[in-house]
Amino acid sequence: MNRLSFIVALFISLSSTSFAQKTFTLTSKDLGGMATNQEEFNGFGCTGKNQSPQLSWKNAPKGTKSYAITMYDPDAPTGSGWWHWVVYDIPSKAKELESNAGDISLDLMPKGAIQGLTDFGGKGYGGPCPPVGHGLHQYIITVYALKTDKLEVGENASPAVVGYNLWANTIEKASIVVYYQR
Repeated sequence: MNRLSFIVALFISLSSTSFAQKTFTLTSKDLGGMATNQEEFNGFGCTGKNQSPQLSWKNAPKGTKSYAITMYDPDAPTGSGWWHWVVYDIPSKAKELESNAGDISLDLMPKGAIQGLTDFGGKGYGGPCPPVGHGLHQYIITVYALKTDKLEVGENASPAVVGYNLWANTIEKASIVVYYQR
């Protein structure tokens, strides 16, 4: 390789690295590709520990005023999927939820965050619990960067109403997908 080609290649390499856009990203110290008994629901025939995973996010887009988090199973045999976790009005300064923050009795959520109703009929985290023999279900955990401080929905709003308001106020979102079967 001649000197000019080397310089051009080096410049392109450095330029693409230094100008790469940092994207809104969601990660978890607790999750791999599959959910475990740690996250599994305790009820509906499931016997897991029902502990919500640790979640952290970075590179929020400009204009983010609050966050929301959902966990959704599109493979549930309901015709409309299953909402396992709905959290909103998370302050913009928050960048993480610790393990088991979905347990309302522990009060581990950032101040002001609301844990809404799930399809289990209660508030807080409800882990994976697919029907026995139904195969792998995917669980999509999503953090939403929102353009509003508050969603202005009641704390007893259905997941669909919360979802409608999330759709109307989302700047960007990032997700993790895990799988589980029984």
